[in-house]
Amino acid sequence: MWSRLGRFCASEPRAFDRDPATGHVTASAFVLSADMSSVLLTHHAKLDRWLQLGGHCDGISDAPFVAQKEAYEESGLSRIEVLSPQVFDVDIHEIPASPKECAHLHYDVRFLFRAAAGEIQVSHESHALEWVPLVRLEERTTAPSVLVLREKLPGFLRGASAC
Repeated sequence: MWSRLGRFCASEPRAFDRDPATGHVTASAFVLSADMSSVLLTHHAKLDRWLQLGGHCDGISDAPFVAQKEAYEESGLSRIEVLSPQVFDVDIHEIPASPKECAHLHYDVRFLFRAAAGEIQVSHESHALEWVPLVRLEERTTAPSVLVLREKLPGFLRGASAC
């Protein structure tokens, strides 16, 4: 995934804009609970799936900043701390066509965050938000792009390579 992301960014000068018909870079936040036993997932309104928080870079090439900004906007939490500035995961996935846009690729760069306790607030982009225990992720999603969190988290926290 790293090499595909690198090739895309090198060949597409507007990779961080929404415009490229071939796709664009997005940034995601796996927001963990203070005790790191749960992750905050959103029931995405457009895709009708449980996913991590995140969104479009909209021309901003600072992906960790975008991931944290999106996490604040989509969760309503007042304090979200960066666990590591290092990329946790890269996922490249197709977004299906809609009446407003053609099918395209998201080159999603993911980061880890931890949230202080606080009230979550559903945004217009979600049907629901839920703290999901990592041991029960499959109750909300079978998407490998989300389940990767549980698989990679222990090694990442020990300092293993992210991708």
